[in-house]
Amino acid sequence: MAGIASIPLLLLKLWTVYPLLFTWPPARNVTQLSERLFVAPLVALALFQLFSGLANTTRWYPWEFNFVVSHFWGGWMLIGVLFIHIGAKWQQSRRALRTPLKQPAVSEPVAAAGGLSRRGLLWTAGAAVGAVTLTTAGQTFRPLEDLASLAPRAPDIGPQGLPVNRTAGGAGVLQTARAPGWRLQVMGAVDRPLSLSLEDLRALPQHAAELPISCVEGWSASATWGGVRVRDLLERAGAAPGAEVVVRSLQTRGSFRSSELNTIFAQHDDTLLALDINGEPLHLDHGFPCRLIAPNRPGVMLTKWVMALEVRT
Repeated sequence: MAGIASIPLLLLKLWTVYPLLFTWPPARNVTQLSERLFVAPLVALALFQLFSGLANTTRWYPWEFNFVVSHFWGGWMLIGVLFIHIGAKWQQSRRALRTPLKQPAVSEPVAAAGGLSRRGLLWTAGAAVGAVTLTTAGQTFRPLEDLASLAPRAPDIGPQGLPVNRTAGGAGVLQTARAPGWRLQVMGAVDRPLSLSLEDLRALPQHAAELPISCVEGWSASATWGGVRVRDLLERAGAAPGAEVVVRSLQTRGSFRSSELNTIFAQHDDTLLALDINGEPLHLDHGFPCRLIAPNRPGVMLTKWVMALEVRT
């Protein structure tokens, strides 16, 4: 939501400064030259971060590169270029702030013919950001869901009342997830490796927790999940108390076909291999036969269609 709301601000900033890009000569000193040299990557990276993020929220990927990796490193590069830009402007900003005004400031700057005043421009920008926020916040903030016309997800539309980003068909697990011979493997640094069917998992002590799926794409939705505590499975397999776990999916491609649980997550009361959602068996698109659910983890790290817990010490 914050990323979408930032788009009109970025466009406004570019609209106000773009005439300066065509001044001549392009640089009068070394400081201005360094500033100009880094304007292009600054603008390019800012546009890439916001608009690729927007495309990601709609699951539109017109590129071949890995979005997550590129977005991560693009963010760090943008921070670096921004610091260089601020450094290049530092002396100029200090001089401007220390120079006394030669004439009294007027309450309302005069606008160019046919243009907006400064106050009008600020009101327009605020209205644009407010409108975008109101029409997207409903995907997370339920009281505004009726206004969420621009939201890429509705918080109550999807199998069993929850949105889905990646379906079983999209993950390529339609057959393997429903295979009669599916078994959960608990393996690695354990004394007693386990191989459990869905019936075996349901026969173990069950635990319920109300937890949200909070997606990095901007939506959040809560449900009551039921299943087996991960720590109970680790104890049954004879894992060391401080063990960490790699949760592996039946999914064979994609960036998030596995996730890692450190000791804190692995031992948390509400970290489950969920079998049910709101009292019903998991829908295939929600991770049937079982999925990871845990507090304070982004949705991409709540692995679906789990086939193995690989224990590491």
